[in-house]
Amino acid sequence: MRRASSKKTSANSTTSTNSSAMDLFRSASGKAATKELERIDQFFYSYANKSSGMIDPEGIEHLCSDLEVEHTDVRILMLAWKMQAEKQGYFTLEEWRKGLKALRADTIIKLKKALPELENEVSRPSNYVDFYSYAFRYCLTEEKQKSIDIESICELLELVLGSQFPQQVDLFIQYLKTQTDYKVINMDQWMGFYRFCHEISFPDFNNYDEELAWPLILDNFVDWVKSKQM
Repeated sequence: MRRASSKKTSANSTTSTNSSAMDLFRSASGKAATKELERIDQFFYSYANKSSGMIDPEGIEHLCSDLEVEHTDVRILMLAWKMQAEKQGYFTLEEWRKGLKALRADTIIKLKKALPELENEVSRPSNYVDFYSYAFRYCLTEEKQKSIDIESICELLELVLGSQFPQQVDLFIQYLKTQTDYKVINMDQWMGFYRFCHEISFPDFNNYDEELAWPLILDNFVDWVKSKQM
């Protein structure tokens, strides 16, 4: 009976030791996370406007300068996507925390090193379609705005899709700049062109079927390209 009691006491002691170790680990992890958040906040305030409490366009230009990238670099748009920033040209503290915590970047050096990883993350098919959709929403700068002017769309297409589908994007931009039927592009047309690039044989358009539910602007685009090829 004494031996059984001894084993029971030993087991309780081991459990207590393990529990204490877990508590110490949680405490240390919690303190580390708090310190990281403090550094992320300090990083934010080094670019934030003191009056608004946000990073504004001037602060973003300063950030880009420190990152050694142009403010028009697609990676800045990817960074905004990672933060899920709502207002073009502005980052709030909560958005900054969300993005930089995920990137594990609390200094400019770490953020610079994280950019290639962010590019790889965005390039995954499931993420890229979300990024492409976000890019359109991010450019809706007015309340209740649902479409974007042709000039801005051409710049955005070149930025987010030009490297993947250079020929399609180049021709579509040519078409948009010469046509007179459309002054703006909506989300359905924007996403339709993304699907078009991925699904339609180019430049012969052999599998393009006008009877399917393509936006009318793409029917017109295909007709325009075919007329140029004749």
